[in-house]
Amino acid sequence: MAKYRKLGRTSSQRKALLRNQVTALINHGKIVTTEAKAKEIRKTTEKLIALAVKEKDNYEEITVTAKVPRKDKDGKRIKEVVDGKKVTQYDQVEKKIKKDKPSRLHARREMLRVLYPVTEVPTEVAGKKKNTKKVDLPAKLFDEIAPKYANRNGGYTRIVKIGPRKGDGAMEVLIELV
Repeated sequence: MAKYRKLGRTSSQRKALLRNQVTALINHGKIVTTEAKAKEIRKTTEKLIALAVKEKDNYEEITVTAKVPRKDKDGKRIKEVVDGKKVTQYDQVEKKIKKDKPSRLHARREMLRVLYPVTEVPTEVAGKKKNTKKVDLPAKLFDEIAPKYANRNGGYTRIVKIGPRKGDGAMEVLIELV
């Protein structure tokens, strides 16, 4: 008996497809796909969420001092002339950051092995590079998804059958985070 479905693809194509679909599932919460793909996606997603649940509180908060440029009401940097040169003015700000402990850092890197980088584009400026932001999916797993499943032992995803696809008759399903 095989350990996984080949999905009619080479290993590199299959790995890329599964990574793409797992990334979309974690980013959006639910996706529509075929039944065979959904069953493969479920395996990887369950492992990632279990890893996030295990390591969700494994960090320490530390306070750091950072230099932040002073800005005017329009959001532009304030510059002052010193010795004939324009120099940006800076303020000292104390920030609290989460510093991962080694096991959580390892978990984050294991997640990044599977998940693709995601860039979110606001709808009003679609098609432009300005105002796009990168989504930190491991942080989303640790901070949003893992607390929901903290007292649950597995079964983080649900597969709901929709019906056969019109083109080829493949069974379509909705896979979602419970």
